[in-house]
Amino acid sequence: MVAELGQLALLFALAAALHQSVFPMLGAHVGDQRLMAGGRASALAQAAFVALAFALLTVAHATSDFSVRNVVENSHTAKPFIYKLTGVWGNHEGSMVLWALILAGYGAAVALARGGVTPLRARTLAVQGMLAAAFLAFIIFTSNPFARLFPAPAEGQDLNPLLQDPGLIIHPPCLYLGYVGFSIAFAYAAAGLIGGRIDQAWAKEVRPFALLAWSFMTIGIALGAWWAYYELGWGGFWAWDPVENASFMPWLAGTALIHSIRVTEVRGAFRAWTALLALLAFSMSLVGTFLVRSGVLTSVHAFAVDPARGVFILGILALSVGGGLTLFAVRAPAMSSDAKFAAISREGGLFTNNLLLVAACATVFIGTFYPLFAEAVSGEKLSVGAPYFNLAFTPFVFISLLMIGPAAALAWKQGRLARDAHLFIAPALAGLVAAGTAFWLAAPKSTVAALGVALAVFTIGGVVRDLARRVRPLEAGALARFVGLPRSSLAMTCAHVGLAIVVLGVIGAGVWRSETVAYAQPGETVTLGRYDVVLSRVAETQGPNYISQGALFEVRKNDRTLREVLAERRFYPARGMATTEAGVWSTIRGDIYLTVGEPDPARGWVVRAWERPLAGWMWAGGAMMALGGLIGIAPARRRSSLAAHAPASGSTSGPAPAPAE
Repeated sequence: MVAELGQLALLFALAAALHQSVFPMLGAHVGDQRLMAGGRASALAQAAFVALAFALLTVAHATSDFSVRNVVENSHTAKPFIYKLTGVWGNHEGSMVLWALILAGYGAAVALARGGVTPLRARTLAVQGMLAAAFLAFIIFTSNPFARLFPAPAEGQDLNPLLQDPGLIIHPPCLYLGYVGFSIAFAYAAAGLIGGRIDQAWAKEVRPFALLAWSFMTIGIALGAWWAYYELGWGGFWAWDPVENASFMPWLAGTALIHSIRVTEVRGAFRAWTALLALLAFSMSLVGTFLVRSGVLTSVHAFAVDPARGVFILGILALSVGGGLTLFAVRAPAMSSDAKFAAISREGGLFTNNLLLVAACATVFIGTFYPLFAEAVSGEKLSVGAPYFNLAFTPFVFISLLMIGPAAALAWKQGRLARDAHLFIAPALAGLVAAGTAFWLAAPKSTVAALGVALAVFTIGGVVRDLARRVRPLEAGALARFVGLPRSSLAMTCAHVGLAIVVLGVIGAGVWRSETVAYAQPGETVTLGRYDVVLSRVAETQGPNYISQGALFEVRKNDRTLREVLAERRFYPARGMATTEAGVWSTIRGDIYLTVGEPDPARGWVVRAWERPLAGWMWAGGAMMALGGLIGIAPARRRSSLAAHAPASGSTSGPAPAPAE
């Protein structure tokens, strides 16, 4: 009965989405408030029905209902209960229900926003309803999660062991909150183009949704890299896998979008460009969905599904992207702005930033899809791997780091770079000292890595120096000035510092890593740089649905034990799969990363040991970036009570005027 109710809930959700697709748009066109309000009701109904379907699928998994095919293929009675629940989205069908739930949730958020259903929101709900209807139809007709299996087997096939991990509990929901969140920016852009309204009020409405999607996308990508780092046992965190790139491309486009929205909100400029970026960000999300679910790729991250489903998603992609770009081509000429600005201004810096991000996105897109296009045309299999991406992408990162500090310090409309250049002397010197120190101490020595350190430190110094100029921490009233800063300034500072910290972590863990591979018997030592790693013992234990061979290591330095680290090999009988559970000791200086492999009767166990300097900085920096985005969601604050602390007009020694919000 649970499965039938779930199918019925999806059908009702589809009906609500179809209603939402038509009547709010019609109401906005003819000015009928009742029709527009009907779109609000249908958006809420759609969200309720999808939530019911998701809850019923969760019940089927929680109770091990093996009459449901999805449960049979992805669950097992011995599986820990938490993974029975998270197994709901650990497969194609269930993850699509999660996708539909988040899509409906964003639509409900628009419907419930303060101010009621305006013509802009009505059109936005209609576009979102079209997207929801397309994906609900995809689920119902090609990917039914409630399909029955008769006769019901006594046991399930278990969930892919790689997905039975704490990181995979929260990684997919966060990633989907980002992927799907850009759909609202897409819907707002389409609605604004249809209504001829891409202005400052429009940008103010879109900004919270774009920032929320970008923040969750950042968290999702960081969690995915973290999971790959400790779960797959290869010692790395990013392989430029096509499915990794599928999440990175919308993140790049979304990063350009949130910067462009800021210009539109404050100055009314970049209106057509901002709308285009909103269309592009969700288009890249759809491209990622196609890559993961079309069957064109074989990847540890991809769902193995038949190409027929890929054709359906390709149709959604073509209609959404094609329709959005056609609408943009027709309406964009009317979106021009009379807001003027000099090349040396904050607008100029943000526009250059946008161009860099879009070019970087295009570079990743080409590297990801060229092998697929080449194979389709010639039948020849090609591989574009890390060397291409590292070489092509690194310049974009370096140029962005060079620009972040100076561009953020410039005034709107007309900046005075010569006046403010002295602010960056100290950050530049700090960067040079850091680069020289890194080149002298780190191994292997790398000029490119030292340059990256210099630029990251320069970015941190420049951003902090600009914040100090605004707050004047050594003068009276500093705390009040800090509290009175616009949310956008605090968000920018947090996110930009976080980016620089991520770069330092990537350089340390990716360039300066060291690795040792050796055989060891219990009691023997493996040398890893300054450390001695002793294999203390290997013991077999029985897990809830796996058999574990756990290797306990002692990490020593100067004959003193610093830490015990446990690494495992797990075998899951139901799936017949083995996994590697790395043992990681993390400190602020870096990670000691240990794995144990197949034993050799004569030589012992295969031990792989890595030292990865600054690895934890990647996750800390990613968290700071996401926090910056979340801070930026908060509404603007009135600053009249702090006027007494503002510098006198025309002052050149005080902080730059806070941008209007």
